[in-house]
Amino acid sequence: MKSKKVSVNLQNEAHEYDIEIGHDLLDASGEWARKCLALKTSKVALVSNVKVFPLYGAAVKNSFEKQGYEVSVYLMKDGEKHKNFRTLESILKFFSEQKLTRTDAVVALGGGVVGDLAGFAAAIFLRGIAFLQIPTTLLAMIDSSVGGKTGVNSDFGKNLLGAFHQPNGVLIDVATLKTLARRELTAGFCEAVKQGAICDANLFDQTAEFLKYFPPHKLNKYFSNEKFISSLEDLIQAQITFKAQIVMQDEKENVERIDEKSRKILNFGHTLAHALEKVTDYKRFKHGEAVGYGILFAAELSKTLDILDENKLNLLNDVMRRVGELPDTQNISLEKVFEAFAFDKKTIGKSLQWILLEDIGKPKIVGGKDVSSAIVYETLKKVLRDNLN
Repeated sequence: MKSKKVSVNLQNEAHEYDIEIGHDLLDASGEWARKCLALKTSKVALVSNVKVFPLYGAAVKNSFEKQGYEVSVYLMKDGEKHKNFRTLESILKFFSEQKLTRTDAVVALGGGVVGDLAGFAAAIFLRGIAFLQIPTTLLAMIDSSVGGKTGVNSDFGKNLLGAFHQPNGVLIDVATLKTLARRELTAGFCEAVKQGAICDANLFDQTAEFLKYFPPHKLNKYFSNEKFISSLEDLIQAQITFKAQIVMQDEKENVERIDEKSRKILNFGHTLAHALEKVTDYKRFKHGEAVGYGILFAAELSKTLDILDENKLNLLNDVMRRVGELPDTQNISLEKVFEAFAFDKKTIGKSLQWILLEDIGKPKIVGGKDVSSAIVYETLKKVLRDNLN
């Protein structure tokens, strides 16, 4: 199984695992699992959804069974709106019915919703069992499958309920992106631009160049091109390497840290994103699309506060235009979005911490007391009404 590798070493928990990246890896996923799981593991609960499993489920299930695993399959409905307590309870009941033990494992096959739910279920079932990630969307590959954050959405906010539960391994087969819908690709590249913006000029430029030569709306046409495959694997590896480095030195997002290496910086663009998702009941936006608006908002707010140079703002906006069209926001209530900020998980004490940008590769954490409500509202109006994308 030819692949590239990123290692995650969490010293505080003495937990280490590898993220493998390659092409056409699913047929050997069972062999990969044997390297990641304990020898005593005999049962595997494969959690996927009704859209992904018909495409890739048989290959994964067959490969695991060839390695001697007893595989049971749980299929959830597709979409962010199903990332809730009801689905979580259903998954946990399934684990119990399958009589999973502390030595068994959960495998997530799908996007971020599947990974977050399956990971959370694995974290709390029997107080924690082994967990493997096989992400099939770009956003899940470079973001949610890396770092151990799991959880569900609720009436009072997104991802406010969850647990840190690191996987035993992550397998990324870029061939699964060939069947990804345009909106899902746009969502993933929004996250890629976000990470480039807070990492450094090298990752930002690499992401911008990739989008220039391989536009998301044409991506499925390039999979017979070896140069494209190599560039895609390199980009995903670079994106994951950045996130892994942040996670390794601030695994559980220390609330006291406000430096530019704090895990909080990964929330750049997410304050508005989570608010947009909440006020639209998680039905209008793909998570990455909401992050796209969040990037535009945070960058515009940075410029308004004289933190970010206008030329850098224009550069970031130009690259954001390459990811594709974002959903319309004209009929979304600005007042409700503004109110939803109060439910953001980045609130410390009574103050929301804004993740802003001083320059490409220079994120800045700013306390809410230093940003007036009037400026926030006017920036919100400019981004959501003037269609900066």
